[in-house]
Amino acid sequence: MKKKLLCAAMIMIMVLGTLVMTGCGGSSDKSADKDTLVVGLDDTFAPMGFRDENGDLVGFDIDLANAVGEELGMKVEFKPIDWDAKEIELESGTIDCVWNGMSVTPERKESMALTDKYLNNKIVLMTLKTSSTDVTDASQLANLKIGTQADSAALEMLKSNEAYDSFKANIKEYDTYDTAIMDLKAGRVDVIAVDQVLGEYTNKNLGGEMKECSYDLGDDYYVIGFAKDNTELRDKVNDAIGKLYENGEAAKISENWFGKDIVVFEPLED
Repeated sequence: MKKKLLCAAMIMIMVLGTLVMTGCGGSSDKSADKDTLVVGLDDTFAPMGFRDENGDLVGFDIDLANAVGEELGMKVEFKPIDWDAKEIELESGTIDCVWNGMSVTPERKESMALTDKYLNNKIVLMTLKTSSTDVTDASQLANLKIGTQADSAALEMLKSNEAYDSFKANIKEYDTYDTAIMDLKAGRVDVIAVDQVLGEYTNKNLGGEMKECSYDLGDDYYVIGFAKDNTELRDKVNDAIGKLYENGEAAKISENWFGKDIVVFEPLED
């Protein structure tokens, strides 16, 4: 009987051990000494990270992440994710960071370990080049139909604008900016609120069919997000970006993608 109990106990211990190992197997190592940096991204966000005509991942963030990898002696692996589940992906360890034109928000400051700001991206208003519309003051938005992407930095900027109450009923939210631009071209909205880097890149591909209004909604800075407890790896990546900023390599990547240097390296305010 004792032998049977002992055997049963040993089998239980082995099973539990296997379950524990299996549970751990799905998570990546959060150690700063790992040799691969797994970057989570939305692979449709041009020009930060997107697929070219050959299906290859390209973009400003792709090039900057690869440069950081070289600086740290790490391989960089890009993993497309559901953007709405990015916090879950971080906490589960399937990715090391979210690096894809991610704006600073109070919620992200609470849920992630964020790097310093590395890119200055204004939120602008764009309209058709053939339109006589030019927004010079927020008060004019009360008389305009405004398109923007749902759950975007541009939408947050609109909501935080001092004149929001006067134009909030005029805002139409879209799943993608492509759809918003289609409605702009069809005359169903008068202006779109959009990230400047995305708006300018898209406009270039459209042959300059749009123009920026004189009034913008303000500066919006991009950061990289790590799991809250992964500050050691966050700091290593942050230091590498600082070196690329100082030696001018980050500026070269910016010039290549945007035609100008909009790279910054500024501390994140508390």
